[in-house]
Amino acid sequence: MKVADTLRPLPIGTRLTAEATEDAFLSDIAVWCERTGNHLVSLERDENGVIHVVIDKTAHMPAPGAPAAACPSSPAGRAVSAETPAAAPQQIGFNPDGGDVRHDKTFVVFSGDLDKTIAVFIMANGAAAMGRKVTIFFTFWGLNILRKPKRVRVRKTLIERMFGMMMPRGTRKLGLSRMNMGGIGAKMIRWIMKSKNVESLESLMRQATDHGVRLVACQMSMDIMGIHQEELIDGVELGGVSTFLGSGETSDMSLFV
Repeated sequence: MKVADTLRPLPIGTRLTAEATEDAFLSDIAVWCERTGNHLVSLERDENGVIHVVIDKTAHMPAPGAPAAACPSSPAGRAVSAETPAAAPQQIGFNPDGGDVRHDKTFVVFSGDLDKTIAVFIMANGAAAMGRKVTIFFTFWGLNILRKPKRVRVRKTLIERMFGMMMPRGTRKLGLSRMNMGGIGAKMIRWIMKSKNVESLESLMRQATDHGVRLVACQMSMDIMGIHQEELIDGVELGGVSTFLGSGETSDMSLFV
């Protein structure tokens, strides 16, 4: 994401050098260059384990959250000759010159587990760094991720109040899907993430919204579970199944978590 943010405003032809110490960066930056159409000049690791990369900016990079065109290396991104037949009627996600021009990503978050939520936002931020339009659709237990940490005074029925008391309020109260141990496991994971210089879930969520990732709360699930819009963090949209399906139809990847 830091490479993408640095290159995005710079003109075509800019050369960027970067260093990293995470082993996965060797694979990730090569794939990132391939999928965004930028040229990987060199990639090597020195004797101290530091990874050095040199990248030439050779492709326009859309603003975060903008609908993404096909990457230049894909068939949909290649030039079309003058002999190309007349274009077919326009429709969402259809390229009249051939091929799917959309590389949007959609996630459905059904779970309210800390570890699964972290995974979703890491993948969402990775997609945003590639310039993809990302939608995260929260439903049922996943709605607790979007709740404000402090109680909001809203009028509720007895059942709605009982639901609210039994469910975690916000990201700091989320438990692990395995080895939660009454919340101790979640605290351990957060401590380990910090010691390994991994962004916290709250930081990952801020990065996601700053880069145009769309957060959508399922209105029907909110009604069932007694969650009101006033209880959700800022920047969350309300939507239903058609909102999810519309996003899914322009995505080349949809994940249910």
